[in-house]
Amino acid sequence: MAELKGLAGARERWVSTGGIELCVAELGDPTRPTVVLVHGYPDSKEVWSEVAERLADRFHVVLYDVRGHGRSTAPTPLRGGFTLEKLTDDFLAVADAVSPDEPVHLVGHDWGSVQSWEFATVRRTEGRIASFTSMSGPSLDHFGHWIKKRMARPTPRRVGQLLGQGAKSWYVYMLHTPVLPELAWRGPLGKRWPKILERMEKVPAGDYPTPSLPSDAAHGAWLYRDNVRARLSRPRADAYAHVPVQLVLPLGDIFLSERLYDELDLWAPGLVRRTLPAKHWVPRTRPDQLSAWISEFVLANEEREAGVPAQRTKATGKHAERFGGQLVLVTGAGSGIGRATAFAFAEAGARVVAVDRDTESAARTAEMAQLIGAPQAWAETVDVADEQAMEKLAEKVAAEYGIVDVLVNNAGIGLSGSFFDTTPEDWKKVLDVNLWGVIHGCRLFGKQMAERGQGGHIVNTASAAAFQPSKALPAYSTSKAAVLMLSECLRAELAGQGIGVSAICPGLVNTNITATARFAGVDAEEEKRRQKKSSRLYGLRNYPPEKVADAILTAVVRNQAVVPVTPEARGAHLMSRFTPKALRAVARLEPPL
Repeated sequence: MAELKGLAGARERWVSTGGIELCVAELGDPTRPTVVLVHGYPDSKEVWSEVAERLADRFHVVLYDVRGHGRSTAPTPLRGGFTLEKLTDDFLAVADAVSPDEPVHLVGHDWGSVQSWEFATVRRTEGRIASFTSMSGPSLDHFGHWIKKRMARPTPRRVGQLLGQGAKSWYVYMLHTPVLPELAWRGPLGKRWPKILERMEKVPAGDYPTPSLPSDAAHGAWLYRDNVRARLSRPRADAYAHVPVQLVLPLGDIFLSERLYDELDLWAPGLVRRTLPAKHWVPRTRPDQLSAWISEFVLANEEREAGVPAQRTKATGKHAERFGGQLVLVTGAGSGIGRATAFAFAEAGARVVAVDRDTESAARTAEMAQLIGAPQAWAETVDVADEQAMEKLAEKVAAEYGIVDVLVNNAGIGLSGSFFDTTPEDWKKVLDVNLWGVIHGCRLFGKQMAERGQGGHIVNTASAAAFQPSKALPAYSTSKAAVLMLSECLRAELAGQGIGVSAICPGLVNTNITATARFAGVDAEEEKRRQKKSSRLYGLRNYPPEKVADAILTAVVRNQAVVPVTPEARGAHLMSRFTPKALRAVARLEPPL
């Protein structure tokens, strides 16, 4: 076997089927479970290169050029050569060649998913497929039934759904036009397509698409012509999946409506749904997250078939569909709100990077996160106040784990004492961590999100102290007020790029920040006494950090701007807006320490 260009370390073979020669690439250990990746239109197998390389450490990964695409040969004549029946023949030939004794795990994108739905629902493939992950490509049979149901009972809502999907499917009508699509793809459209993907989908530049794009797209038009009208008008009544199915639903897909999948559970019992804030070409724009989801689904089904008990708790949180597989970085994750937040995202199935200046605490959080439900979790040690250290962290995370989907800037320190007792050194320490730590996180990870162009979310932990003045907390309150305003400014700037920003403002929460808070203007003995007393007061209040973590996840889901947490925080927020004079009077009170 020769090594295939464009896929590092891939091995090439040719599979013959019905007069067609299919170009097949393989990566990873052939003795491991086989994952077959099927590309869509107008792509070739190279669309999967980033995903394939990530999966190859765990699986035997197989990619092949669909007939008429890439290096595979095209049928003669083209008309009638791309039917779903013939595509199924191709798949079975590939599966028999690369995994003759064991079923394969199937993954399809776009038209790769459309044809894979055929593979997963026809009887002659039973026993050859172990699982199916679908993205951005519905079953034509399910689509046909979806249309018929809405036409049979045309309520305003159903008519709206039909019109909405009809508008998104404009390209399908164009591809049925004789000759013109071929001329466009072999002419100006084929030349401009890479730049169109970069601009519209934020697909990174590189060795994709391949030079075969014009002919791939011209041949691939027959995928639509040979199948779409026939199946939509006469959908199969028995198109039930005979394998476990995972649906990955990009929420920003400009070609497919979310509503297409509303009744998918009827056709695929036990369906696993994933939502992704991304556009259509997720194999190129979100390979890290897709790889995590595919790996988790494949391993879960391998364990189920082998009768092996699960090695860890699966994601079961109420936000599992929203955050499953996403990459979440939490600073100050060694304890308190940060640790609770890391656990909450882990329970929702997110991959977690737990960051703290205490190495042991960060490692413990990462270890527990995996036990709770995170597919992967890593611990990183860093002082958020150290600009260079944060730059190195951002580079490492992007290179080794991927671009962060949700950033939680939570690290913070407490300081109490009057203004004149607070030294310049005290001010610097508080601002370096509480404000500059947030600035560093937003600047470095936020920039990566913006450059990726697929959205994301930034959460900054402020405090009720941000809008509740106090004579005892001038430095701390100032730092948190700055975080609140920074969040508001950043939210306005990043809104156009699909990146949300939320400021979380907790009140009295039972964490260890009180035990480590500094008190300016007193000796060590008095500081220790005040730490103990404030810890007791917060303990009596007994508001758990888990509730703050839940508020953080909800804020991301709802894209909330400012979220006061705890009754006293909400009360202070209302007073700051409607009765600021009363709030200033409260600020003059002596704290009970």
